[in-house]
Amino acid sequence: LLAYSNKFQIYHLFVHSCCTYVGLLNEMLRSTRQNKGSTWKVLIMDKLTVKIMSSSCKMGDITDQGVSLVEDLYKRRQPLPSMDAIYFMQPTKQNIDIFMSNMSGKRPLYKKAYIFFSSPIQKEWVAHIRKDSSVLARVGALSEMNLEYFAIDSQGFVTDHDKALEELFTENAEGSMNYNSCINTMATRIATVFASMKEFPRVHYRVARTIDASTLTTLRDLVPTKLAASVWNCLARYKSIIPEFPQTETCELLIVDRSIDQIAPVIHEWTYDAMCHDLLSMDGNKYVQEVPNTSGSGTEKKEVLLEDHDPIWFELRDVHVADANLRLHEKMRDFISKNKAAQLHQARLVLHSN
Repeated sequence: LLAYSNKFQIYHLFVHSCCTYVGLLNEMLRSTRQNKGSTWKVLIMDKLTVKIMSSSCKMGDITDQGVSLVEDLYKRRQPLPSMDAIYFMQPTKQNIDIFMSNMSGKRPLYKKAYIFFSSPIQKEWVAHIRKDSSVLARVGALSEMNLEYFAIDSQGFVTDHDKALEELFTENAEGSMNYNSCINTMATRIATVFASMKEFPRVHYRVARTIDASTLTTLRDLVPTKLAASVWNCLARYKSIIPEFPQTETCELLIVDRSIDQIAPVIHEWTYDAMCHDLLSMDGNKYVQEVPNTSGSGTEKKEVLLEDHDPIWFELRDVHVADANLRLHEKMRDFISKNKAAQLHQARLVLHSN
């Protein structure tokens, strides 16, 4: 997915993870702090929304907004009738049924519930919640957050479909229910990117092309076309329901499939990012290294997260390894010249080497 912004006139991968972060913290967590009588709250999420939250926020960010406990929606939970709860979940029947069972009757699990859905909810499910007067009286807020994508860095996101290749492009894709389900889910999640950014794109897509007139067009050929149509339907709905959503196009969205660039997956990158993943035993963006302990008698393990908040990583991750090596050498030399502790450490290394 590539987008061309009319405002900045640059090509870039959508979306900025800061947008997710601000949306989650400001619109959801902070909006529940209006009631001064109840300071701490419980945050309840399903498997998908946990991944969304963790891709943008740290536990410290969540606790700063008055959340003292994070719970799994699907697990049995201890009743906390004196505390309010924040539900951040997908708008599915299973999730809504669990929420209703939590908050209905004379002994609800929590005092009040603030409900935030990751994508648009069907009207019948809202009506279902409203029918139960005991639940309705305990609902402090109900909102569609339109945050159902996963920021992988400051300029990229994924829709979390590990089986998309299998469901969309294999021979079994023809006539499969998974095909339409995958298209619709991906479209919804892509649309939430633009909803969270208040951008209304002009959607472009690669038209299916056959080898010759006698060759039939398959569903595999129509993936960009169907995805573009589904994304547009979602965006058209946003125009009428989201306040201050643009009514005219503000940027460009280009939808293509891998066939336009078949070489890229088999070419090895020579960036600092690629080098780190090749040479270090990394778990996602986490690297565990051994450093001398405080007593100096041994070593201890320390976790390092290579993320956008690390200025060195942010600057060098997409730079060629040769250029990155030169820049790191210059930065280290500059650091040693300004830091006395580093100068002493280097002097000891020189003495040991001699």
